[in-house]
Amino acid sequence: MKHLLILLAFAVSAMTANAQENRQQAATDTLAAVTSPSTGDYYQGYTRPLTFNRMIPPYALEVTFNKTVHVIFPSAIRYVDLGSADLMAAKADGTENVLRVKAALRDFSRESNLAVITEDGAYYAFNVKYADEPVKLSVEMSDFLHDGEAVNRPNNALQVYMQELGQESPLLVRLIMQSIYKNNDREIKHIGCKRFGIQHTLKGIYTHNGLLYFHLQLKNSSNVPFNVDFITFKIVDKQVAKRTAIQEQVMWPLRAYNNLMLINGQHIERMVFAMPKFTIPDDKMLVVELNEQNGGRHQRFTVDNADLVRAKVINELKVK
Repeated sequence: MKHLLILLAFAVSAMTANAQENRQQAATDTLAAVTSPSTGDYYQGYTRPLTFNRMIPPYALEVTFNKTVHVIFPSAIRYVDLGSADLMAAKADGTENVLRVKAALRDFSRESNLAVITEDGAYYAFNVKYADEPVKLSVEMSDFLHDGEAVNRPNNALQVYMQELGQESPLLVRLIMQSIYKNNDREIKHIGCKRFGIQHTLKGIYTHNGLLYFHLQLKNSSNVPFNVDFITFKIVDKQVAKRTAIQEQVMWPLRAYNNLMLINGQHIERMVFAMPKFTIPDDKMLVVELNEQNGGRHQRFTVDNADLVRAKVINELKVK
């Protein structure tokens, strides 16, 4: 009996020692997992590591508490993300492409970051540090029409797509509008209007990848400048019976190129508008209205579906 008790005591002691050893080993493994750097090699080695040629190099930006840093982008800002609460950022009042950035508190020590997406589909990344006296308080970002070596951006960088443009790249939309403007071809010669020394004409309708492009020209033959109040594209009924409500469908432009608000006397200006694809029923027409601010020289012309469906297909870009 005595020998049995001794053997039982040895067994309990051995089990206790094994349990303690297991707990120590688990604690050691946990500590090693916490302190050891991660290699990113997860899922049994099936994860592909991100290489540096996939990275968009960030710009360096310094901010401070007592001064505001302004960053000017080539097109309107659509998205801003701040890496931490140490930063404050917002679009400058009355602008669409100017971002003002400040430090939310003095002397923050940790580096933060800032990301911006603009309307032309470009993505910008910044690493932000605090400085008592930032050297660059006003920064103008370069356009991304480049060869990949002139600016801090890789050749394989992708464009950000916008929902309203569908499958079309915002950068390509801008290039198409720029090409139409610079080539300045006259595809349509019979649509326009003229009143009080102002001539508003439609020079061409183009199409590409589900979008329509309208090339308009405004000629001011008078000596009085023409201030543009607004321009509208709307589909209306051709004939409206008496006591019948007028049905209008406004077509809002998605993008505009050289959309000027002032045409000086004895000057000719042109603008290009990108529109969603649409057609016009037989009993309706497209009305393009241009109104003068604080004036009466309003312009109005119509476009039929026959003109719309003959839109020229853009197959090649010729940007001079």
